[in-house]
Amino acid sequence: MVLRSLSSLALVLAVLPLTGADTVKIALTGPFSGGSAPMGLSMRDGARLAIAEINAAGGIQVGKARLRIEVLERDDEAKNERGALIAQELSSMPDLAGVLGSVNTGVVMAGDKHFQEKGITKIITPAAGSQSMTQWSQAGVRDLSIFRFAAHDGIQSSMVVAEAQRRGFEKVALLFDSTNYGVSGRDDLVREIAAQGGKLKVVAAEKFNIGDKDMTAQLLKAKSGGAQAVLIWGIGPELAAVANGMAKLGLKVPLIGGWTLSMSNFIDNAGRNGNGTLMPQTFIEEPINPRVKAFIDNFHRTYKVTRMASPVSAAQGYDAVLIFAAAVRQAQSTDTHRIKEALEDLKEPVKGVIATWVHPYSRWDPNREETHEAFRKEQTVMGMVQDGRVVFGNPADRERLARSDKPVPPSAPSKVRKTR
Repeated sequence: MVLRSLSSLALVLAVLPLTGADTVKIALTGPFSGGSAPMGLSMRDGARLAIAEINAAGGIQVGKARLRIEVLERDDEAKNERGALIAQELSSMPDLAGVLGSVNTGVVMAGDKHFQEKGITKIITPAAGSQSMTQWSQAGVRDLSIFRFAAHDGIQSSMVVAEAQRRGFEKVALLFDSTNYGVSGRDDLVREIAAQGGKLKVVAAEKFNIGDKDMTAQLLKAKSGGAQAVLIWGIGPELAAVANGMAKLGLKVPLIGGWTLSMSNFIDNAGRNGNGTLMPQTFIEEPINPRVKAFIDNFHRTYKVTRMASPVSAAQGYDAVLIFAAAVRQAQSTDTHRIKEALEDLKEPVKGVIATWVHPYSRWDPNREETHEAFRKEQTVMGMVQDGRVVFGNPADRERLARSDKPVPPSAPSKVRKTR
């Protein structure tokens, strides 16, 4: 879809709740308040832009009608129990075409079972925790209505370990928060270290809790063990507490971790101490080609900002809506079951801001979670914090993406992540 230059007022009007038979009803869920809000709000706002553009163009062609998208928004506050209640509410709606969103792995684990029970099509974005999808293969589910549009932690942990090895490190410390996401990320890192030859020695593996502000005890163990890098998996402001604690203790080693290190609440709270931090990214907020520039400019203008709080979340929210809309158009129906079938076999490429998506999903195979995962390593690059923004960690990635405006063909699925 070509980005349109819509005024802020037109965009707001285009995403106001609609009623009637000539609509496609979808729900956007995520933490729109609390510590994870930078991700939830960015995802929502990116999705709103895509919805506004579709509605302004007349909607989605279904038969002789053009259906506008009707939006329901639910704030799960990053709380597992609230996420479960929201999922119960939404899954009971007979006319709901689908759900997009969820940031926190724990919320996904608590709520998505209700969507699966009712067969409601759900695209998870931007939650990346492996358990969000492996829970279904572990349960042997034969027909799955849950998809994901994010670079899962299997991809990310592989990149983090490879980056540490590329830099010649031999000793690393693992720090992770106590959430489902943090613990799952730690497990992925341990597996990847073993899978990539076991050349890295883990000299400390330390946990911290949501709300912790003093990481001295954990970091002293990393320092005394001779850690040459800290590999971290967590979500929220605690990540900045780690960077600030490292500076205080004089632990001058790289901080490398999951994509959440690109959030504004890490960058702003860590300040200069965050410079040089590395993390996998699916979108960098740089105008590398006209399509990306139009999206960035539209986002800034509409929401009156000069920087996205979470560029990854915003871009994934935008592209996920385009993919869902393509499935509705192919299904020629607002029935959630038919939309699910279309998602598994999209015929036409979908031109997003991250990539042009060619057959991003295929029929669910419980032995290969990648069948319902859109991202491969090709769509993921290493980002780096530099003076308050995330930039390309590898200039070659920027040049490659700037030159590329062609569809990305589906790659062979990577090996199944052994999480059983």
